[in-house]
Formats: sequence, structure tokens, C-alpha cells
Amino acid sequence: MTNSSSDKPSEFDLIAKLFAPLSKSAPGAFGLTDDAAVIAPPASHELVITTDALVEGVHFRKDDPADTIAKKALRVNLSDLAAKGAQPIGYLLAISLPKHVGMPWLESFARGLGEDQAQYGVALYGGDTTSTPGPLTLAITAFGSVPAGQMIRRAGAKPGDLVFVSGTIGDAGAGLKAAQSDYLVNRYRVPEPRMALGIALRGIASAALDVSDGLLADLGHIADTSKVKIIVDAARMPRSSELKALAGDSIDAIVQAATAGDDYEIAFTAPASKRDAVVEAARKSGTAVTRIGRVEQGAGVSLLDDRGNNIAVPRAGYVHF
Repeated sequence: MTNSSSDKPSEFDLIAKLFAPLSKSAPGAFGLTDDAAVIAPPASHELVITTDALVEGVHFRKDDPADTIAKKALRVNLSDLAAKGAQPIGYLLAISLPKHVGMPWLESFARGLGEDQAQYGVALYGGDTTSTPGPLTLAITAFGSVPAGQMIRRAGAKPGDLVFVSGTIGDAGAGLKAAQSDYLVNRYRVPEPRMALGIALRGIASAALDVSDGLLADLGHIADTSKVKIIVDAARMPRSSELKALAGDSIDAIVQAATAGDDYEIAFTAPASKRDAVVEAARKSGTAVTRIGRVEQGAGVSLLDDRGNNIAVPRAGYVHF
């Protein structure tokens, strides 16, 4: 990311060369030649909209490959849509570029977006490109659709529900530090939004969100919004073999995984009567899902050991401010 800026074209040339081609499959984007775009959700559907910003040095390293930065920026937004049960449609991109970012970096960045657009069936509808004296900053607003009234909210968990999470927890947090593990580094650089699972959970999950700040912290959002208490069994925490080999199986290692963040898995609750439906949704979407706890009356989130004792957790997850 230290390419010379001398070969960087003007803002409008940059848009025409790199970003307009990413809008070709979106008629309402008008080839990025207008000030706004037009989006028409399918009949009897509602738009679901989310936005996330990524800042160099906070959400990605300065020397991370440009294509992986692009993919992470898009995928963390798609992950939000997945947790809402939404089918993705497209996105807006606002990017603030330091002077040292040149065309080779930008071409790789656009190539990464194009690859993920093809994989997830989305298109670029517009955005903004500016310069900045500060760190590279990206903001994506993504939108998708759900049948009217079927978005899976954070509110909705009830006492007696079971708690589940997709995939494995803690890999990305370890990947930020474990340069020797390609698997863990890739889990940090390029998360995998669980689009198929989210859609399959419509009508099954009572509450859901994606795990960005840490599993316990994010489950706390469901607990707060639903006005319930969530119990998580530490022994049920799904961790990858790569993470176990690196960090071991101690309680401290489990707590670290449960609070590290950047996993972008789906954490959700569902009535016990729908356990079989959850299993079928996991099978249908090709996504591993693990039952990790239960919902009770009360407030907050508790992590329990195998004897049912509460495990002290100094920090539930990433704190932005």
C-alpha cells in the first residue's frame, strides 16, 4: 500500500475505470453516472439496510493485500444481512484514500470487489471517493430484501429458547496475532458471511445477529433487546482445530475466543420445539451450527463451566469508545 500516487487518475476517471464496471449488473445504478441510484425490491418484500466502516490500523493492517481488504469491507456488511435473513442485492461504497495509495493497489481492490460480487450476486450502486490525510477508510452500505415482516431481529428471544452459533469462534481474533497460521490469518482477513444459513433461518430463529464485537458481547445485545438472560456453556463453544492447537483448551483460551470478535458468524436463538428445523437449516445451507446455551428469565449473559459455575469475564468483547 505504498504505491506512488503519481499514476492515480482523477476522481471521475477512477470511477469510470475501476468502479463503473462493478455496476454493470445493476440497471438502477446508471453506470455510476448520476447522483443517486434506484432500487426496486421484489414484490411483497422489504429492503434491509446496513452499514459498516473499516479503518486502517483498526479493522485491517496497512500491509494486508488490497483485494482482501475489499472483500472484508463487503463481507462484514453481507454478514449483517445474513443475520437478518436477507437476500443481498447491492451496496454503496465510500472510500477515503491517502496519497500513498496508487493505481496498482486500487486495481487489486476493485478486483477483490468484483470477485465477491460474482460470488454473492451483488452489484455496486454508487458511493463516494475522496482523499484524506489520515488512514485509509472504507464505508459500505449494503442492502438486501426479505419477505415482508420476516426480518430476524435482535428482539424476539424468549425464556426456554435455545442458543446457537454458526461455524467456529475465536479464529479471527487469533488470526490478528498468529501470523504463522495461514488458516487463522485468512479467517481474520476474509470472513465468510453465512448468507444461505440466514435465509434458511427465516421463520425459525426468534432472534439473531452477526458476531462482530465478540460472541458474549453480541449475545448481550440480544439479551438486552429481548429483555432476557442468556446462558452460554463454555464446553459447547465451537473452536477450530487450528485455534485449539495454538491456544489450548484452558478456560482462559475459551474466554479469549468468546470475546475476541471479528468472527462474523451468526449467533441466534430459536424455540426448543424448532431444534430439528435448525438442524435442517444447517444441513440445507451447508453450515455447521452448534447449540451453545439457553435463554432464561433475567438479564445479561453468563458463561458457565462444566459444573455450572459462572466464569468471570473481564471484558465481553471489543469496545469501540
